[in-house]
Amino acid sequence: MKLSFQTDGGIGTRANFGVIVLETDETIEHEFRQIFAGDGIGLYISRIPMVAQVRPDTLAQMLGHIPGVARLLPPSLSFDAIGFGCTSAASVIGPDKVAKAVNTVCPDAKVSNPLSAIIAAGQALGARKLGFVTPYVADVSARMRQRLKDAGFEIAAFGSFEEESDPVVARITPASILAGIETVAATAPCDAIVVSCTNLRCLDIIVKAEEKTGVPVITSNQALAWHMLHLAGVKIINPKFGMLFGPSKESNRLGVAS
Repeated sequence: MKLSFQTDGGIGTRANFGVIVLETDETIEHEFRQIFAGDGIGLYISRIPMVAQVRPDTLAQMLGHIPGVARLLPPSLSFDAIGFGCTSAASVIGPDKVAKAVNTVCPDAKVSNPLSAIIAAGQALGARKLGFVTPYVADVSARMRQRLKDAGFEIAAFGSFEEESDPVVARITPASILAGIETVAATAPCDAIVVSCTNLRCLDIIVKAEEKTGVPVITSNQALAWHMLHLAGVKIINPKFGMLFGPSKESNRLGVAS
């Protein structure tokens, strides 16, 4: 017996989002599922090859894989925004090259990455002096700091876990990240604290870190999700994800909150 059926608009009736995630990343999907949990929001993941060692040479190799990985996102969907989920690789490759590589396959999608998202978030929050926390080895951190300086920010204080192995980064405890944020914040006055790396487990400690430091905390995953939602015109207010997702005048200006 053949059964009859009806079709509808699918999951993403408000917006469809794609994310390119490192094969070594254990964190971004878990955090994104919490942020993109609203009705009518479709979230789709594709994985990109990456070795465990996070160095400028290994990060640069990802550029050639981006079109093929974007092609593995569901081809029947029209994506409102696609995120490239690696802060350090975006710093090494460059946001423009990342976007161009994605758009060779998904020409109508708006493209973001954690670097561009952090810059946009800092500007939206009116921050100029940043405290900066990374897990990276020195040369990777230096590239990221320079990108932020080129965007007009001052790095008032800096600290790094100096860990090359991505699987080890995924095991750094949220308590250690919180302690690192507090240490950097105590070093010099700053307008916001940036915690860079999609593999650091930050989402659950953002509000606590903001309460302890008194300034906004911007993390790679939180900022990327926020920026992708903004690019798609989707408004979400959820203070449990930090001041960036609160009903501030700056967020209103970017159409993130109402």
